[in-house]
Amino acid sequence: MSTVFTRIIGGEIPGRFAWADEECVVFASINPITDGHLLVVPRAEVAKFTSADDELLAHLMSVAKIVGQAVEKAFDAPRAALLVAGFEIPHLHLHVLPAWGEAELGFANARSGVPGAELDAATERVRAVLRELGHGASVPVGLDSAALA
Repeated sequence: MSTVFTRIIGGEIPGRFAWADEECVVFASINPITDGHLLVVPRAEVAKFTSADDELLAHLMSVAKIVGQAVEKAFDAPRAALLVAGFEIPHLHLHVLPAWGEAELGFANARSGVPGAELDAATERVRAVLRELGHGASVPVGLDSAALA
């Protein structure tokens, strides 16, 4: 059975995409801890980061670094945080988000019911910075999964 992330990547469930390449995608969290909270997700269904092969994990970390640089700039944050938990969905994913301190980084601070327009605006801010930083080839044409094709 495919995971919810596989269904998002496949377009069965809506997603707001900031990045897409052959190995992974980056899309907005629907329960963001902060504005600009994005998930780096491999296209392949890998249950947890300790099960990923070294090449995939290296690629995901490289993309997370690029996305982290973009969220820092897009949200004028002093740092980008990287969180790996993975208990809620059995599909490897890296949480990348702008951070101003450790206190707000807990998942207890995640917001649900964030209006789609807010998620779109935050994702578009990161997409614009990714283009500005020279990564436009990996930024999908649109926010939704139709742009991944």
